[in-house]
Amino acid sequence: MKIEEVIDPVLVDEISDITVLGVDIGSRNAKAVLIHERQIYTALVPTGVNMQITAEELLEEVFEKAGITSEQLNYVVGTGYGRVSIMFTGIPTEILTEISCHAMGAHYLNAGTRTIIDIGGQDAKGIQVDPKTGKVVKFKMNDKCAAGTGRFLEKAANLLGLTMHEVGPASLKAKKELEVSSQCVVFAESEVVSLRAKGESCEDIAAGIHFASAKRVISLLNQIPLEADLVFTGGVSNNIGMKHALETLLGHKIVIPRLNMVYAGALGAAIYAQRLAAKVSNTRNQEITSQKADLSDLTRRIEDAEMSIIERKDVKKIGYLCTYTPVELLSAAGVAYTRLAKCGEPNVVGQGELITKSVFCDVTKSLLGNFMTKEPLHDALDQVVTFYTCDSMRAASDAIDNYFKPTHGYVVPRGSEKESVRKLFREEIINFKNDLENLTGKQIDEDNVRENIRLYKQIRQLIKDISDLRKRNNPPISGTDFLEITRAFRTIPAQEQLQILGDIYNRLSSIQDDEAPRLRIMIAGGIMADGDRRIMDLLEKDLGVNIVVEDHCTGLSPFYYRFEETDDPWKDLAATYLDQAPCARQYPLSTRVDFSAKLAEEYKVDAVIYTYLKFCPCYGMTKNSFMKKFQDMGIPVLELDSDYSQGDTGQIKTRLEAFIEVLKETKGGSKS
Repeated sequence: MKIEEVIDPVLVDEISDITVLGVDIGSRNAKAVLIHERQIYTALVPTGVNMQITAEELLEEVFEKAGITSEQLNYVVGTGYGRVSIMFTGIPTEILTEISCHAMGAHYLNAGTRTIIDIGGQDAKGIQVDPKTGKVVKFKMNDKCAAGTGRFLEKAANLLGLTMHEVGPASLKAKKELEVSSQCVVFAESEVVSLRAKGESCEDIAAGIHFASAKRVISLLNQIPLEADLVFTGGVSNNIGMKHALETLLGHKIVIPRLNMVYAGALGAAIYAQRLAAKVSNTRNQEITSQKADLSDLTRRIEDAEMSIIERKDVKKIGYLCTYTPVELLSAAGVAYTRLAKCGEPNVVGQGELITKSVFCDVTKSLLGNFMTKEPLHDALDQVVTFYTCDSMRAASDAIDNYFKPTHGYVVPRGSEKESVRKLFREEIINFKNDLENLTGKQIDEDNVRENIRLYKQIRQLIKDISDLRKRNNPPISGTDFLEITRAFRTIPAQEQLQILGDIYNRLSSIQDDEAPRLRIMIAGGIMADGDRRIMDLLEKDLGVNIVVEDHCTGLSPFYYRFEETDDPWKDLAATYLDQAPCARQYPLSTRVDFSAKLAEEYKVDAVIYTYLKFCPCYGMTKNSFMKKFQDMGIPVLELDSDYSQGDTGQIKTRLEAFIEVLKETKGGSKS
C-alpha cells in the first residue's frame, strides 16, 4: 500500500523515506508494519511461545513482500505484550509501550483522534490522545480481570459453539435484548450455560455477551474525557459485534481509517522508529551547536518505564517514599520499583486532603490523592515502603496502609556518628530484606546484593560526573533536565541506566564551553517533586538564568558521597545511606547546613533560591539556619515558600524577577 492510501492526508508529508519496522507482539497475534520507499507492508502471525521466533517470522514475511533484506533496515521499534523479548543483532532497536504506539498509530491514521478504545487479548484500555501530537494525555486500563477482553469473548464463543470470527456477526442477528449481567469471566460462563439450557438462541446470547463486554470497557472510558474522533484499535477491533455494541451504548460513531486497526500499534511503532532513526542520524552527522543538550528522549524513556511497571504482571511492584530506601535491595529482590514523587496537581492535592490533615505539606496530600484517584502507577503497586524521616510522610504511610496498599515502614536513626546507631540501621535493612523475601517468595542472594551495590555505585558516580559538567562556564544541561536524570534513577531499571547515562555524558561532554559570564543559581531546601517545576521554569525559561546545582533529595544531594566496600553488604548499605547528604530531619542539623554550603562553594554559585513547601516540618522549620549560613558566606539568598495551588505563581515570578534584576546589577551588567 502506498503511504498516501493509508496515512491521514494532513500528516502524510511527515512520513520520511527512512526504512523502518514496527513490531507489535500481542498476547494472541503478532503484527508488523514495514515502511519502505513510501510503501507500507504488513504482516500478521499467531503469537508463539518464543516471542523472538515470532518476531523473526514477521520480519521474514514483510521482507519478502518488500523485496529487501535486514541490511536495508535502519531502525526497529517493538511494542506489545512480548516487546521485552525482541532483539535484532546489528539493527538499532527500541522498546516502547503499546499505549504510546497505539496512540501514535491512530493519530497518523486519523489526525483528529482524541479517544482510543484498545481491546486486546488480555486487557482493555481507554486512551485520551492529544490531536496535535499523537501523544498520550491520559489512559485507563483493565488489567486485573479478563472481562471485556478478547479472551472473554473467545471463551464465550466456545461455549456457544462459535469461532471468534463467527461470534461478532452472530450477535448482529439477535432478535431481542438479552441481559448478561455477570462482569466476571467465570460467572459469565455459568450464565451462558444457563441461558443455553433455557433455550435462548446463540445469536441473542452473543449479543448479550458483546453488550456486557462493551459496558465494562465504557466504564474505563468514563474515567477519561470521551471525545470524538473515537477510534477502535487492538485485536478485537475487527469484531463487528463489539463495534456495534460500543457505538450503540456510547452514542458515538467509531472512525474507520484506511488500515486494519489491528496494525495501529505496529504502525505507531514504525513511526517512532523513523523519528529515532532520524535522531541517530542527526547526532552522528551534525555538529552540536545548541548550548544545552536535548534530553527529550530521556523523558520518553522514563514514561515508557513507568508504563512498563503499570503493565507488567510477572513481578511484584513496589513504590517507595523516601531517598533513604535502599534501591539496591529492591533490585536484588527482582521487583519492579519506583519512587512515588508524582506531585503537583491541585485537584489531586484536594483529594488527598480528604484523608490527611490540612496542615500537612502538599507532597503528602498529593501522594494520597494519587491513590484516591487511582492514578495508574500508584494503582498498579502491590506494596509501598518507606524509611521514615519526617512526621508527615509517616502519617501518609499509615494512611496508605489503612486505605489503599499494604505498607511497610522502617526506622532511619536521626544520628549517624555512633556505632550503635549504625548497627540499628543495619538491622532495619535486614528486616527490609526479610519483608521483600516474604513478598516475592524468593531468597535474596548476598552476592546479588553486592553486585547491585556496585552497580548503583557506578550509576551514582555517573550522575555526579554529569553534574560536574555544570561547573563549566557554559553548563551543557539545564537544571530541569538534570532533574529528569535523577527522575530516571528512580524509575528506569538499573542495568538500562548505565548505557543511558553513559550516552548522556558523552553527548554533554561534546558541547563546547565558552568564556561568556552567566549567573549561576543554586536551588536548595525541600523536595522538588515531579510535576513541581514551575520555579525552575520561571528561572530558566522566563528569566534565562542557569540553575547549576540543587541541594534537595530529588536533585544532586543523594548522589554525593563515597563508601568503602566490606565483606558485610548490610553494613555497607547502612553506611551508604547514613553517610549520604543528610535530610534536615537528621542530627546534627549543622552537618546538613555545612553540606549545602559546600555545594554552593564548589559550584561557584552567585545566589541561592531556598524553596520549601508550606507546612514542611524539615525545611520550613530549619530555614533560618540555612539562610544565615549563605548570608555569612556572602551569597545572596531568596526564600520562597509555596504549595501546589498555582495561585501564587504571579507573586513568585515577581519576586524572582526582582531578585535576579538586583543580582545582575550587583554582579555586573555583563552577566545574563
